[in-house]
Amino acid sequence: MRPTLDPSTTGRPNLAEQVYARLKAELNDFQLVPGDRFSEAELGQRLGVSRTPVREALFRLRNEGFLDVEAKSGWSVRPIDFGRLEQLYDLRVILELAAVAKLCGHTGAPSPELESLKAIWLVPAAERLSDAREVGQLDEAFHATLVRAAGNAEMARVHWDVTEQIRIIRHLDFTRGHRIEATYAEHGKILRAVMQRKVEQAQLLLRSHVEQSKAEVRKITLATLHEARERSRSP
Repeated sequence: MRPTLDPSTTGRPNLAEQVYARLKAELNDFQLVPGDRFSEAELGQRLGVSRTPVREALFRLRNEGFLDVEAKSGWSVRPIDFGRLEQLYDLRVILELAAVAKLCGHTGAPSPELESLKAIWLVPAAERLSDAREVGQLDEAFHATLVRAAGNAEMARVHWDVTEQIRIIRHLDFTRGHRIEATYAEHGKILRAVMQRKVEQAQLLLRSHVEQSKAEVRKITLATLHEARERSRSP
């Protein structure tokens, strides 16, 4: 059972942020899936907070495209918009290919950020992680680091906005064991090509890697999300 929030921390604005973070985590961890319905009162009781910070958090999530609200039926988790997800993946590819081109064009020693990725992804098979949640977080960090290391802060900001919006689907991808092993292998190849400044090879590998994740998105059904929720609840 998840603990309630602490209303005594630093006031209502911080409490609304806590509610927002909790609900966003529940969406990303499949505790809340498309079609789930709830009221502000129910949610406030579950989290142990008043309706005001709950409402602020809910409207923020609605504005981000995660929730819907109707006067009579209350709040619900919005169905996944697969067309929009494909567009976000296309934007992600454009940003990451541009970042790889900039990285391969750099002179001098590789950046410390790229060096830090070697310790995570260029390791023997016996040292690889197998926990889906951990690998999913590392995968997200790998791509964010590539873009950030390119040195364009605005590019990195837009890329992170895209990452936030596709996170739930990326996490679902890592509920499949074979995708974990594939990710280690693919990240290793991309990283080696970038550090060797082989721009065409790095971009080809990166595009293939992201397109594979995009293909997995097309296989997702509501039943898949409910299965993921049941697995997340298992001891």
